[in-house]
Amino acid sequence: MEYNLADLFESIVDTVPDREALVYADHPGTGAERRLSYAQLDAAANRLAHHLRNSGVAPGEHVGLHLFNGVEYLQTVLACLKIRAVPVNVNYRYVEDELVYLYRDADLTALVYDAEFGDRVAAALPRTDTLRHLVQVGAGEGAPGAVPFAEAEASGAAGRGFAPRSADDRFIIYTGGTTGMPKGVMWRQEDLFFSGLGGGAPTGVPVGRPEELAERVAASGDGLVFFPTAPLMHGTSTLTTFIGLNFGQKVVLHRKFVPEEVLRTIEKEKVSTVSLVGDAMLRPLVDALTGPLKDIDLSPLLSVSSSGAILSDTVRAQFAALAPHTLMLNNFGSSESGFNGTATEDSGPERGFRVRVNDRTAVVDPATHRPVAPGEPGRVAQRGHVPLGYYNDPKKTAETFFEADGERWVLLGDMATVDEDGVITVLGRGSQCINTGGEKVYPEEVEQALKAHPDVYDALVAGVPDERWGNRVAAVVQPREGADALTADAVRDHCRTRLAGYKIPRTVVFTDRIQRSPSGKADYRWARTVAAGDGTGA
Repeated sequence: MEYNLADLFESIVDTVPDREALVYADHPGTGAERRLSYAQLDAAANRLAHHLRNSGVAPGEHVGLHLFNGVEYLQTVLACLKIRAVPVNVNYRYVEDELVYLYRDADLTALVYDAEFGDRVAAALPRTDTLRHLVQVGAGEGAPGAVPFAEAEASGAAGRGFAPRSADDRFIIYTGGTTGMPKGVMWRQEDLFFSGLGGGAPTGVPVGRPEELAERVAASGDGLVFFPTAPLMHGTSTLTTFIGLNFGQKVVLHRKFVPEEVLRTIEKEKVSTVSLVGDAMLRPLVDALTGPLKDIDLSPLLSVSSSGAILSDTVRAQFAALAPHTLMLNNFGSSESGFNGTATEDSGPERGFRVRVNDRTAVVDPATHRPVAPGEPGRVAQRGHVPLGYYNDPKKTAETFFEADGERWVLLGDMATVDEDGVITVLGRGSQCINTGGEKVYPEEVEQALKAHPDVYDALVAGVPDERWGNRVAAVVQPREGADALTADAVRDHCRTRLAGYKIPRTVVFTDRIQRSPSGKADYRWARTVAAGDGTGA
């Protein structure tokens, strides 16, 4: 047995077959709920795996998942892993041209998609040469030649009977799209197990051999419930799901993020840990808890963790007042590194976003790849269990991955400093850094200051062209409901108490809604366009 995700999952199935593995709590009010034990989930994945194999999907070929959250998403990922095919996540917000790019860039052989996206899939097909097998989830007119999911599942055997697998089998996570075209991060499954899944113990000692994972599950009970609330099409939620399964615990899924339904499920399923992405997902939960669902029981909730976006101090404090027993975690990581660390307790507007990272993470000079001195800015990098590179992009791979002292490293996009104790302070994404008159401004720092204003619901910051300064700091602000009197001057006065003068937004544009990805990640292209469209400098 190797560190292969399918092998590891099957070892847990064989250890606790009757334990509840997955609950799909659909919403709103449809009554559609599915509960699967580990044995039932395994059998469902086996059926689809046999169908894909019998349909000509070979080891190493790529299968796209163009799906909302649901049993079918996880079933398809597991089915791919079982036959050594490579699952590839597809952003369901993409329009035709973006889908064509991803389908072609990823060399998709097969695609499993929700019926809701049938028109987009059908439109993209004529420009996608490699796709030869389609499976549609749900009713509706499908793309030409698509097989209904229920039919595909019924055609496969429930047993295993698969060929031996390897720790070298691939797993691809497509990331990006807010600052450029998406790129596929290629992981060996062994490396992903240790960097993205914590080696079977994200906060403890990783397993020393593959068999130990099931041994730990056998020695422990059930009772923990994991609830990844962001779309599974983003790496964070898929990895959180596998962490829950690797513990032999229960995972809860919703088709989409609806705050009131999320809270009802937390109470009903006695959820232990929720993962989400930033204020965009936590703030609506706070609003519901202070309004129509103020009597929801959150006592089983042990932790709420955010990855991909920072939880502001303001929203964290609001949630902490409602659930004081719940641990709030700002986690730091990426599709290229997995988990790097968690923000320190003193992290915040006064000292910045400070992270105590693992011993494989460092801050290095991007030119020399050598560690920077304490206090000097550099880029975050990680060594050891890192990806193989970007699929179909040798140029970007060469720019991002390097060898040093006999180890392979990945250079992340985050700028940071490091102190004498090894704690890093994340400055922000280098690609979003605003150069205004020679001063560097990181949007994340300004956004944190903006969101500390009681009348600001959400905000994004971007640089827009300026004749004098090259670029100026611009903010797109979504006021709280009822905060009609909020002005640009009030926003700037608030920021002056928290930021240096050159970081104050010179342009403030108000909007009814901040545009983000379905997982809550910032859409800086949109913010830049909106901010640049306002010529008043208000």
